[in-house]
Amino acid sequence: MTTQLYNNCPPASLIRQFAAMLYDSLLIGALLFVIVAIAIAFNKGEAIESDTIIYLCIFLVVLGFYSWFWNKSGQTLGMRVWKIRIVSELGGNPSWSISFLRIIFAIFSIACFGIGYWWRLFKPYTWHDKFSQTRIIDVSSLPVEQR
Repeated sequence: MTTQLYNNCPPASLIRQFAAMLYDSLLIGALLFVIVAIAIAFNKGEAIESDTIIYLCIFLVVLGFYSWFWNKSGQTLGMRVWKIRIVSELGGNPSWSISFLRIIFAIFSIACFGIGYWWRLFKPYTWHDKFSQTRIIDVSSLPVEQR
């Protein structure tokens, strides 16, 4: 798919972005549930005592989930449902490194009371869009095979 095709797409609304994140959070929650169940089974049915391991696991699952989908297709499953897509300013899907940067900046944005998302109310991009040189676009007007 060409960069020109995506240049004509408007930015995705903040509501669509939040809806896609809600869908994705359900999938991530299911993945974490399975991982924790496996970890407890390996720990002979006992609770896992180290919070650090749990937080690291959550971070790695979120990082892997978003990076995989963004790198491979430019859309997570939630983004596909809501007909939005992430594109790199260089054209096409974000690379692994760009995806990683975007996630780090998104975490920072959320940690600052969501100010990076509030920014989206006044600009066509969030903080993590700007810093990672990506944008979330609305592809609902494109034919299905080009989304």
